[in-house]
Amino acid sequence: MADQYDLLVIGAGPGGYVAAIRGAQLGMKVGIIEREHMAGICSNWGCIPTKALLRSAEVYGHMSHAKDYGLTAEKFGFDIDGVVKRSRAIAAQMNNGVQFLMKKNKIDIIWGEAEITKPGEVKVAPTKKKIVEPQGPVPKNALGEGTYKAKNIIIATGARPRVLPGIEPDGDKIWTYFEAMKPAAMPKSLVVMGSGAIGVEFASFYRSMGAEVTIIELLPQIMPVEDPEISALARKRLEKRGIKIMTEAKVAKVEKTKDGVIAHVELKSGEKQQIAGDKLISAIGVMCNIEGIGLEKVGVKTERGAIVIDGYGKTNVDGIWAIGDVAGPPMLAHKAEHEAVITVEKIAGMKVHGLNKLLVPGCTYCEPQVASVGLTEAKAKEAGREIKVGRFPFIGNGKAIALGEPDGLVKTIFDAKTGELLGAHMIGAEVTELIQGFVVAMNLETTEEELIHTIFPHPTLSETMKESVLDAYGRALNM
Repeated sequence: MADQYDLLVIGAGPGGYVAAIRGAQLGMKVGIIEREHMAGICSNWGCIPTKALLRSAEVYGHMSHAKDYGLTAEKFGFDIDGVVKRSRAIAAQMNNGVQFLMKKNKIDIIWGEAEITKPGEVKVAPTKKKIVEPQGPVPKNALGEGTYKAKNIIIATGARPRVLPGIEPDGDKIWTYFEAMKPAAMPKSLVVMGSGAIGVEFASFYRSMGAEVTIIELLPQIMPVEDPEISALARKRLEKRGIKIMTEAKVAKVEKTKDGVIAHVELKSGEKQQIAGDKLISAIGVMCNIEGIGLEKVGVKTERGAIVIDGYGKTNVDGIWAIGDVAGPPMLAHKAEHEAVITVEKIAGMKVHGLNKLLVPGCTYCEPQVASVGLTEAKAKEAGREIKVGRFPFIGNGKAIALGEPDGLVKTIFDAKTGELLGAHMIGAEVTELIQGFVVAMNLETTEEELIHTIFPHPTLSETMKESVLDAYGRALNM
């Protein structure tokens, strides 16, 4: 069986399905190949269902201190089965939504495992991978195994949890995010290995639901990619919530016991400790899915476990492109979606701008939330920039106080000579929603003068953003 397409996309995650839609919008005949879940890890096991869990934890947390708002909430609790059921239902909704978008845009869904046999040709075999949790039946009218031809092929196969030898997840006592998102029962204690976004978000969720949580991080600070000042504030807040944090600490081995696990931890000082827990979540990063898709056969170059691309998604082999996690960091859904549009428009011969990774925002949805874009203060100095730094605390913002969320900080970094906004770093309530204001500003090459002359609505949390800009130039009004 052979079929000719203008574009074949391997992988139906955020990058893949957006690439397929953009291709269809531009008049291409498009097919998308998926072996497991429409909408990918993000919608099925990552971005969306974790936010559903965290929302449940947030509401539960508010109930626990209702009296602070003059309210009464007695005999409240939670049903972990119900919490998980809500999260999985939302994941299924997202899955079905992407199927609808494929149908709407007349994109062929091809179900199975793809292997590029030569440039312009993909062989699809029946799925061998064990599907963790099918989100319903195989899409209606999906095509199946066979050989498909295309003028261009986009690889969007994503990534999977990284595994350390000797600490392999077993689905019982040692978890990845798959198991952590659907616990059969709430653990009383939990060890989290790794303090990136995944590790900190799960630590925050389980702590909110009452578990004793310990985070173990190899590097000197938690959330290693964040500005150290923001990271330090996040650590302080997480520890205030009762989360134990160990940095510059290595998990040498994990011992399984009848009741749970014991993490054998080695500190930088040489001291050794044993941390017991009912479960351990391994959140030490992800690995690109580059195996078994024919890269070696057709000569696609990889480096450090990722496919090598130029600024437009092009690999070293004509007609073969790569986007999203499989093409390397930052491994974020919104980066994959943006790369998808850039790549498809490049294929179509349109004039496009390459991806500027400095303009990719990062968000962590723990309590408190953390968000950032651009250079940290240290990176700006390392780059030889003369800078101005502004800071504004949430305690100086009326809306934050009214919300009962006075703990937070907005930090902005400007080039002292040109006024260019180099970076913004935030911690506090809803900062994952606020950060986009700074992203837009940086994309438009906005200066401090333009931000200062912009009217921010009152009362809003966004006023902290303007005040931070004002503070960088010695003009803060409410501090």
